[in-house]
Amino acid sequence: MYKTNLSSRPDVTAFFDDDSNTISYVVKDQNTNSCAVIDPVMEFDYAAGRITQDGADKIISFIRENNLNLEWLIETHVHADHLSGAPYIQDILGGKIGIGEHIVTVQETFGKIFNEGTEFQRDGSQFDALFKDGDTYSIGQTECFAMHTPGHTPACMVHVIGDAAFAGDTLFMPDGGSARADFPGGDAGELYDSIMKVLSLPDEMRLFICHDYGPGGRDIAWETTIGEEKQNNIHVGGGKSREEFIKFRTERDAQLAVPKLIIPSLQVNMRAGEVPKDDDGNMALKIPVNKL
Repeated sequence: MYKTNLSSRPDVTAFFDDDSNTISYVVKDQNTNSCAVIDPVMEFDYAAGRITQDGADKIISFIRENNLNLEWLIETHVHADHLSGAPYIQDILGGKIGIGEHIVTVQETFGKIFNEGTEFQRDGSQFDALFKDGDTYSIGQTECFAMHTPGHTPACMVHVIGDAAFAGDTLFMPDGGSARADFPGGDAGELYDSIMKVLSLPDEMRLFICHDYGPGGRDIAWETTIGEEKQNNIHVGGGKSREEFIKFRTERDAQLAVPKLIIPSLQVNMRAGEVPKDDDGNMALKIPVNKL
């Protein structure tokens, strides 16, 4: 179903956000100046209610300095730990913002939690493209496709761009394991199935992850391979069963704290990175009590 092309090797440049431990990427077609941005970050100071775009500005500067043409801004899922910088970058450099088609499920779920009114569209229309499982697109001459990988969230997708796969939160580095599956719409069994789908890609394929926390005090890292994950991932590697994973993931998730930026992140990211506004047109966020 998924046709890979390991002979196409895009240039990948990473940008690390210290506050959220997020890695964003600029992915450049090896034969042209076309590029895509994966999971850009917008900074948010919760205590001050202040938004900044330092990370996005670094990405913009990199694209301009290298005379690149931005074609896509890809969100691997609706992030719960940082706000998206995609619309800010799009306003300056262009490109289309894309996410998985199951964003509509996320919008419906959190539209209720945040008591959004009828003016909040729950059809994904805030995004320029909604990817279905197996959908193909291109960055310059590089063929790309999207894999639906639910479990962490219903709308998670892994994007395969030439010989590089961008895992979002479906997988972490081998010593980091996998992401939680206890958010509304998450499911540990689905996450295991999605990981197995990703691990069916060729062993030599490069895999780039969205978050790293330096387990054991090691340096932050973000690139591995499918083969390394198969053998060494502490949650699923070495043939661990679906039942083992579900038991571990469920017990582990019960011990995890809620991400500190989940309330602003979900409201903004389900709107393709746009901050909601009050009746007077001012940016404003809601705080649901005892809902998450």
